[in-house]
Amino acid sequence: MAANVFGAPCWLSLATRDRQAAERFYAAVLGWSFRQGRFGRAFSVAEVDGVPVAGIGAVAAEFAVPVAWTPYFAAYDADEVVARVRERGGTLGVGPVSYPPGGRAALAADPHGAVFGIWDGDVLAEWSVSLRRSPAWLELRTVNAFDAAIFYGEVMGWGKDDSNGCCDISYEDDQVVLRQRGEPVARLNSGPVEEGAPKPHLRPRWLVHFKVPHLGTAVALALDNGGSTVTDAEWAGGHQATLRDPDGGLFTLDQSPEAHEAVSDE
Repeated sequence: MAANVFGAPCWLSLATRDRQAAERFYAAVLGWSFRQGRFGRAFSVAEVDGVPVAGIGAVAAEFAVPVAWTPYFAAYDADEVVARVRERGGTLGVGPVSYPPGGRAALAADPHGAVFGIWDGDVLAEWSVSLRRSPAWLELRTVNAFDAAIFYGEVMGWGKDDSNGCCDISYEDDQVVLRQRGEPVARLNSGPVEEGAPKPHLRPRWLVHFKVPHLGTAVALALDNGGSTVTDAEWAGGHQATLRDPDGGLFTLDQSPEAHEAVSDE
């Protein structure tokens, strides 16, 4: 694994209860196809034009974790990253757990409760946030973006000049922007969230954005296939829609002319 990958988003995974139902939903909405994952029958890999874009695992019940999309960040040593998470006020939920043929993964939460993954192992060279294929970008909705940037910078090595840091951070329009090789891959936003809020989407969290060519069509397909809109998502813009899949997984659709033509107007 190249040093300039350490600390960068390296994968995206949905923890769900019913993998086949999730596959049907995302195939309808985003046009994904699926193949068997290498981590066992509970896992599958979503692809667009043969390129992997995300993973789905029927592990929510097994690991007692919420149904949710989770971004994973590449780690040189999972144990060291987990130790830094704890030292800086975060918590460890799961792991590190070993997966054949040699990777290790952990689930952690930052000091405000936003959950993220840690991956220590090989990464896919053809996978990257912000490419034409999904995912479009990652968004941390949190209480204080600047405090969060300090936490993740210390844990993941963001903004470091040495070879152990892959990503640059900048402050633009009250946002913290994370870039990998100059491309924006994540934004950290301060906003109307609250730790322990009764509605999960109003708590600090990492949210994944997927590009679609026609927002109205994609939302209609989501509703037709058992999804639902989040009507009080206060940060949603005119070209975005926040939804839940049939099992409760939260995600956002962004209309983009660069999106893969995964859905049609039919």
